[in-house]
Amino acid sequence: MSNIGKVPVKIPNGVNIKVDGQKVSVQGPKGILEKEFSDTVEITKDDQNIFVKQRNPQEAKNFFGLTRTLIFNMIIGVTEGFEKNLKIVGVGYRAQLEGNDLILNLGFSHPVKIKQLDGIEFAVEKNNLIKISGIEKEKVGKIASEIRALKKPEPYKGKGIMFEDEKVRRKAGKSLKSGEGGK
Repeated sequence: MSNIGKVPVKIPNGVNIKVDGQKVSVQGPKGILEKEFSDTVEITKDDQNIFVKQRNPQEAKNFFGLTRTLIFNMIIGVTEGFEKNLKIVGVGYRAQLEGNDLILNLGFSHPVKIKQLDGIEFAVEKNNLIKISGIEKEKVGKIASEIRALKKPEPYKGKGIMFEDEKVRRKAGKSLKSGEGGK
């Protein structure tokens, strides 16, 4: 049985939560999130906590801790929000905003345009730092990984798009042994 699933989720002040069967609606200062969960778990609420219980332990063990964590992330999203930072490294590589859309120049023959999704905001600092923020953790992470996949960091020069705290293992390039060069 999941140890995370056993811990009740505390409801902070300023957050309204409505549990309707398997559908959970969380409303806070940043917005509203709704999600429907598997019927193998039972979701209950009192004045200050949300509890997740297993209906059938054999079937619910896969969803028990996950359901609790998803509800917790919904509460964090509507109160604080989520943010991912990307760093662009490379000569001539840059990012800029055009309205709400993100324009990336990554050495291709054309700039790459990324349209803003509902609930996602882009911010660009110094032409090489991209901040992606929103209230849904899944959406923020997905759009950040899609942007990173456009130009993954390469191991020889370290050029590309990487997460801000990501370390790229650098490889040594080819080197000539003495006496072999020339002919």
